[in-house]
Amino acid sequence: MRAALQDREPGGGRIRQQQEAAILEAAERVFARGGFQGATMVDIAQEAGLSKSNVHYYFGTKADIYRAVLANILRLWLAETDRITPGADPREALSHYIRAKMRLTAERPEASRVFANEVLHGAPEIGDFLRGTLRRLVAEKAAVIEGWIERGRIAAVDPVHLFISLWALTQTYADFEVQVCALLGRPALGGADYRRATAHVLNLLLRGCGLDGGVVSEDVRKEMPDA
Repeated sequence: MRAALQDREPGGGRIRQQQEAAILEAAERVFARGGFQGATMVDIAQEAGLSKSNVHYYFGTKADIYRAVLANILRLWLAETDRITPGADPREALSHYIRAKMRLTAERPEASRVFANEVLHGAPEIGDFLRGTLRRLVAEKAAVIEGWIERGRIAAVDPVHLFISLWALTQTYADFEVQVCALLGRPALGGADYRRATAHVLNLLLRGCGLDGGVVSEDVRKEMPDA
């Protein structure tokens, strides 16, 4: 029935993509607030400005939406590792990934919180992904970094722990925003706060890899504009 309806709708494929994207964006916010258990299909429908039946049309169950939200988050985060290749400049490749992760943290803090909550609960939905696909990707990128180390292009660091540290440093500004705001004396983090944080994380990680830091907050103004 869905396929038949799609065939009758002009631009049905595009409309479907737009509706699914709107539902996933709304669900991301709802899951970030209440976790999987605390969220309902009614909550998601209201957040998306749709009827519950309309949400069910695109996603059969709450679990289907949750898995789609997590898959979308991981796709966004991992796509930014593409520049970490043997022939890349280490400083440029690592800087790009760090900046991208900080930008996503600023733009999509709810995504980070949904992911963190899933992991804190034992990763029931993405455990296989973490142990399989993610582990293989990190091993592949770690091999690239080991090659850089062998050629003297960066300092000797533990490549896997470098990724763990990078994720912890970038995601903490979303996952522990309340604590960060309390320490900075801010009601909420703004563009200037994220620029300063990005410069700090870049300098810390780049220098730890034996690469020149020298990044200041103004260097990331284009990526982190004032709201």
